[in-house]
Order: sequence, then structure tokens, then C-alpha cells
Amino acid sequence: MNRTPTLDDLVLAGIALAAGLVLAFLSRTVLRWLAKHAKRTRWSGDDVVVDALRSVVPWAAIAGGIAVGAAVLPLTRTVQHHVNQSLQVWLIFVVTLSAARVIAGLVQSVTQSRSGVAGSATIFVNITRVLVLAIGFLVVLQTLGISIAPLLTALGVGGLAVALALQDTLANLFAGIHILASKTVQPGDYIRLSSGEEGYVVDINWRQTTVRQLSNNLVVIPNGQLAKTNMTNFTRPEQELTVLVQAGVSYDSDLEHVERVTAEVVNEVMTEITGAVPEHEAAIRFHTFGDSRIGFTIILGVGEFSDQFRIKHEFIKRLHRRYREEGIRIPAPTRTVALQQGSVLIPQQRTAEDVTAPAPSPSEQ
Repeated sequence: MNRTPTLDDLVLAGIALAAGLVLAFLSRTVLRWLAKHAKRTRWSGDDVVVDALRSVVPWAAIAGGIAVGAAVLPLTRTVQHHVNQSLQVWLIFVVTLSAARVIAGLVQSVTQSRSGVAGSATIFVNITRVLVLAIGFLVVLQTLGISIAPLLTALGVGGLAVALALQDTLANLFAGIHILASKTVQPGDYIRLSSGEEGYVVDINWRQTTVRQLSNNLVVIPNGQLAKTNMTNFTRPEQELTVLVQAGVSYDSDLEHVERVTAEVVNEVMTEITGAVPEHEAAIRFHTFGDSRIGFTIILGVGEFSDQFRIKHEFIKRLHRRYREEGIRIPAPTRTVALQQGSVLIPQQRTAEDVTAPAPSPSEQ
């Protein structure tokens, strides 16, 4: 069409644009109402979906109004084509960003539900977001009439060169994927490495694993190193674990009485202290005839690794008080004293100075 736009054309185009704006406002209002109801549910995925729709639907309504208004106006075929193409690119861009947000949010909610903690494994979230954005970029190029075949070929050749230059980075990336896929370590687990580092796993991203120590410090461990080192996971296969407390009583103690009193203290601690396992059955095992005592081990049940310190603290205090009330004696370590010519000789370890010092002369003796 080459005719000049009339007043009727402009009115119809304005009505179409106004209808698009009104529809965008109404849809945003409805989606805001849905978002309030979505927050009341336990599943966090509906919050992500509704939040993404609040970004897509209003812009789609505005783009539709502009497209209808452009169709009403007597535009040339070239101008009409450019308008439609611009609207398509706009919608693809909005949909791609929203899709990346939705899929990344759903992946994050899944990783949180699997691990059962607030931390997230961002390696999957980041990979998912990058893939969705890359697909959207390729769709935009295809919409603009740009062939993506040469681009994919160039990316393949360039990717090989980049892979050779970033061997360590890619090794950490695939090591992190392997760790999460094999479920060896998940965010929220308490781990201890053979090198001594230990703490709660906060996050596993594309390069490194972040561990929070009980002192609230963060330790950053490359994924490749984590995959190769010996590691103890105190959270798997079960979060509940047992801890051992060593004790001893004198030889004149009634062991049946000691075992009964100790079991009563264990049951008391298990039912009253937060973090203990109430259904844990008291276990006391005598194992050693020592120099001054009969040694035994008490087995306590704790809900998770960090609970053991509070539970052992309360158990030792209560056991010590109960032993004093029951008359059960905990002997102190003894030292053998030898007498020689009226002097007291106490055997002790020789220090480095004693070894290197010259022997005393007879006159000094």
C-alpha cells in the first residue's frame, strides 16, 4: 500500500495499541494475584513460573497491539516486514530471558529439594541458563535471515582451541558434574577431606566447591581436587550418626551398677537434649583393663555432625554429677615413684637439652 494514512486508520491503530496496553495491565494484575496464591504453596516451582509469566504476558500483549496497529496502517510491504521482524525478535528475546529464568529456577528448586538444605548447586543452574540463552540467540539469528550453519562450524573449530587452552577449567567443570551426578557430595553435606579440611558444603559451581567450616570460614576447593582426594561424608547414607565417648571407673566398682547408671544418663540426654536421637538405644561396652581403671565406651546417637559437641558436653556433665551421687569413682592417672638413697626419683622424658648436655663430673655429683 502506498496511500496516505487516513484518520480512520490512525484511530484503528490507536485502538489496537490501547487494547494491547489494557490487556497487558489486566494480565499483570491477574498474575500478581496468582503470585500471592503461589507463595502459599510448598512447591517453589509455581512461584518461578508465575514470575516468568509476569514478564512475558504483558510484553506479548503490547507486541500484539503494535502488530495489529501496524497491520491496520497502510504501510509498504518492506516497512511491514521490518516491523513484524522487529516484533518477532523482541518477543523471542523476552521469551528467551523468561524461559532461562523459569528453567534455571526449576533446576534450583529441584537441587534444593534433593539436598534438603538452603544451599544450591549453581553448576546446573548456570549451565541450564547458558544453554537456553544460546538457543534463543540462534533463533534470533535465524529469524533475521542469518544462516547459523557457518557460525556453528566456526564455533566447533574455535571450541576445540578453547578446550585445549582451558583444560584445567574444563576438568573442574566435568568433575563438578560428576560429583553431583554420582551424588557423592550434595549441598548441605558435612565432609572431611584427607588433607584435613572439613565443613558443610555450601555450593558446587562450574569451577569449585565452597565449604563452610564450623568456625564460619569458607574453604574453596577446586572440583578436580575434590574428585581425586579421599573424603568422608558424614551426611550419607544417613544424616544421623553415632559418636563415641571414652570413660573409665575404678577396679572396686560394681560394673553392673556402672552400666545401669550410665544407660540411664544416656537415655536422659537422648530425650532431653536438642539434636539427639530419642529412639537411640543406650550402648555401653567395657573393653580395657587399664593401669588404674576399667575402660569402657559409651555410644551416643546424634541427629547430624555439629550436634555431637553439644550432646557430648551435656552428657559428660550429667554423667560426672550422677557418678558422684552414686559413689562411683573415676580414678585419676597414677605415677609410680621410686625411692633411692632418701631421694625421690620420678621417671620423665628426656628433652633435647638433656640429651646434648655433658655428663656431670664426679666432683659435681
